[in-house]
Amino acid sequence: MNFANMPSSHFIFIPAVLLIGLVIGWILGSRAARDAYAMELKRRDERERRERERAQPPASGA
Repeated sequence: MNFANMPSSHFIFIPAVLLIGLVIGWILGSRAARDAYAMELKRRDERERRERERAQPPASGA
């Protein structure tokens, strides 16, 4: 590998591409984490609702 033939633009272009990749990954990762957290809260609410329905005695229809 001959570094003498490498243009100086590599010192700007490569870190810029890495930085853009980090930003895109950060955005997509934060969205995925937010969606996973919302789904977990929804599951907890549904589980609590089902447990409350089981705990209540059935209403007499007389």
